[in-house]
Amino acid sequence: MSHPIRNVIYIHTHDMGRYISPYGHQVSTPNLQAFARHGTLFRQAHCCGPTCSPSRAGLLTGVTPHESGMLGLAHRGFKFTHPEHHLAAYLRGQGFLTALCGIQHEFHSAPEQMPYEIVHEENLDTLAATDRGWTQHALDFLNQQHERPFFLSFGLFFPHRPFDPVDPELEPEAYVKPPDPLPDTPEIRKDMAEYRHAVAHSDTCIGRVLDAIRQHGLDKNSLVIITTDHGIAFPRMKCNLTAHGTGVTLMMDYPGNPASGQAVDALVSHLDVYPTVCDLLGLPAPEHLEGFSMRPLFEGSAPEIREDLFSEVSFHAASEPMRSVRTQRYNLIRLFDQDLRRPLSNIDQSPSKALLLKTGWGETPREEIQLYDLLLDPNESRNLAHDPACADILTEMNQRLENWMHDTDDPLLNGPLAQPTGAVINTRESVDPAAGPFIRT
Repeated sequence: MSHPIRNVIYIHTHDMGRYISPYGHQVSTPNLQAFARHGTLFRQAHCCGPTCSPSRAGLLTGVTPHESGMLGLAHRGFKFTHPEHHLAAYLRGQGFLTALCGIQHEFHSAPEQMPYEIVHEENLDTLAATDRGWTQHALDFLNQQHERPFFLSFGLFFPHRPFDPVDPELEPEAYVKPPDPLPDTPEIRKDMAEYRHAVAHSDTCIGRVLDAIRQHGLDKNSLVIITTDHGIAFPRMKCNLTAHGTGVTLMMDYPGNPASGQAVDALVSHLDVYPTVCDLLGLPAPEHLEGFSMRPLFEGSAPEIREDLFSEVSFHAASEPMRSVRTQRYNLIRLFDQDLRRPLSNIDQSPSKALLLKTGWGETPREEIQLYDLLLDPNESRNLAHDPACADILTEMNQRLENWMHDTDDPLLNGPLAQPTGAVINTRESVDPAAGPFIRT
């Protein structure tokens, strides 16, 4: 590689999905759009668990959430079984300075496991002020000279809920398109307008950091990764295994990037980020990694790096065990719960949720096995699992999923999942995740 990479800058948002302008949405993100124009955008990137901690655990350890120990949320009692597998821990062992400026969602239950030497994650009076404060910490870090190569994790709270109120002059809801799986109503348009406002806030913060990277010449020696944890916090999206939940923003750039300004359609998983970092840095990939380096996609030496990818939910606010396998053409989802109603506390409180609950939607049971044709049904709304014409496809996809579950020692193979000591989980009857009732172990 003609331009050696010295540093890794990992920029991540909370609940952003792909609803930004580089993916064609009418959500103003000029700084992310500018980054996409000179970086590489992955259009078919997916997380390995569409909830906060499991998603981040997969990206940052390079193994599935159920193998990492992060079956649920870190602030509700889940933690890593092998914290030494964390990317920051590995790079620290390779001589990197490790710094966290902003949110992390991996170490709430075990802060002693945190591998960062520099930590700035304090909260201020408001969420917006907190994000701005974390941005300033990142700027201060980038403004300094560092003798060692560094790994900087810069994380923002927004666009997680609760959203800030929006001036209708800035985001007129009458002209807002609702999220793809939701109806076009005033309540949902207003909700989406507030999401757009939160994304714009994140884009401004990220823009300041990207400006600092350029001003200090760090774009000449750094790998920059921009991503999010999972889909947006609306019903049928976050905590769901369709692309509405698992689809993520993923853009990357590095000096000498041969795919500069390109969009890549190959399937990629968050599991592929860690081996890509190692490959581009010229470091040995740890043996535990399960993903594939994306370097062939940057260099154009291969059109694909994987035939399929997998995602999972075990616990969010409540238990909701389900697994999925996705190829370019199909997505198979299997629910592993006797009660097929939606655990409503796994859906963030919102005007959109309140509207759907008025219709009785929350009492409608889901189907245990779901198969979607992504070419003919990109919205994943027509289940083909019971279509005789799809019997062979269903068998093949089921076999892929079962093989993966066995290969990764998925605890679901042994029956209902156990909660770790000290975990806090909502009951099946909960509606508001913050209000309970709770099961405390």
